Amino acid sequence: MRDWLKGEPLVIERGKGAVLWDVHGREYIDANSSIWTNLHGHNHPKVNAAIRRQLGRVAHTSALGLANEPASLLGQALVQLANPRTGLPKRQSRLAKVFYSDDGSTAVEVALKLAYEFACRTGRARKPRFLSLDGAYHGDTVGAVSAGHIDLFHKAYSGMLFKTDKVMSPYCYRCPFNKAKPERGDARDTRKCNFECVDKVEQQFAARKKRGVNYAALLVEPGIQGPAGMIAQPKGWLGRVAEISRVHGTQLIADEVMTGLGRAADQLFASHDEGVQPDFLCVAKGLTGGYLPMAATLTTQEVFDAFLGDYSELKTFFHGHSYTGNQLGSAASLASIGLLNTAATRRKKLAANLRSESKRLWMLPQVGDIRQAGCVLAVELVRDWQTREPFELIERAGIRVCDALAKRGVLTRPVGNVIVIMPPYCTTQRQVKKIFSALHNAIDETLTKNG
Repeated sequence: MRDWLKGEPLVIERGKGAVLWDVHGREYIDANSSIWTNLHGHNHPKVNAAIRRQLGRVAHTSALGLANEPASLLGQALVQLANPRTGLPKRQSRLAKVFYSDDGSTAVEVALKLAYEFACRTGRARKPRFLSLDGAYHGDTVGAVSAGHIDLFHKAYSGMLFKTDKVMSPYCYRCPFNKAKPERGDARDTRKCNFECVDKVEQQFAARKKRGVNYAALLVEPGIQGPAGMIAQPKGWLGRVAEISRVHGTQLIADEVMTGLGRAADQLFASHDEGVQPDFLCVAKGLTGGYLPMAATLTTQEVFDAFLGDYSELKTFFHGHSYTGNQLGSAASLASIGLLNTAATRRKKLAANLRSESKRLWMLPQVGDIRQAGCVLAVELVRDWQTREPFELIERAGIRVCDALAKRGVLTRPVGNVIVIMPPYCTTQRQVKKIFSALHNAIDETLTKNG
């Protein structure tokens, strides 16, 4: 905070497509989609028009005992997206119900509460408890923080939290089981291991079962763990872990707040790239195309039915938000989903351009790993690629590189020593070239020449 107060903040005035302008007229490429939210670009005419149309009718009415058309249509659209006709085993449950909230944290909070009560009511878990990954980050509300395992973010609140268990993350670049020597390529492609990270998950479930209890749910960020350092999972990991969870009668919560809606996979949800259908699917961030706060938690008919009862039974799900299913957010989301149907080619081209243009970074000795999941690319900075020695957090290596990037007209934020490149789907090849040219020069200037 003290560092931030020393300088003048960057004040953004307007945007168009993948470009932003500040109050001084300086131009920037939005290389992190305004903290991973913007899918189609800023000031998109179709999303703008959808919001204006709805604004001429009504902006928001309560969802407590009332319904509205945009939210109903959005629920229908989300269920269709979450249940593709091909690619998933027939035995997996259909996601049939939608519960709206405000953001990624609350979408996860809803899933946790539903899973907890469902486990209690069905007898699946005598003392419901949750399992998540080392380095997990699922949001900033108390339940979401309890399911997280990043001391930097979560330790200060430890006295407020409920206990959850953690298991090792499939971090190939720094995995103690990976016997491969450092190479100039994605560590997932060159790894030499026997999927010991999956064995650790099996062992964790077995240890829990030995105590005569079961987990209520396993929480994962499918495809890639965001704030943990953009840890991209090796192919096959999620499918194996999901099967372990199923065998043990534990539900699966997929936190697709960042990874969903085409961001980190070929399909619209990263879970589906691995042939996995979760019991709870959390979406937010890009749901409205990056325009308005809105989130949704999808679940199965079986979970929904556990909360049905006569008034006297008080079995309902006691949870709600003032702006749940608001019309403006729903209208923006419907427009964004409509654009997704025609964005597949753009996403494919963007992913290919990111992969191609990032190759120039391998010549820098401070680039240890480059890992990509769909339209998300991460560059891990190290002192020397041959030793993988990390920079100390206090050295602010990632922050300094991003400051140098901003001076070159590219905006993004680091996750520690990892530089995140995640631009909107409309980003052109020319703009991608500029991003990586600027990043190459920023790393070279900041870490090679200045140390």
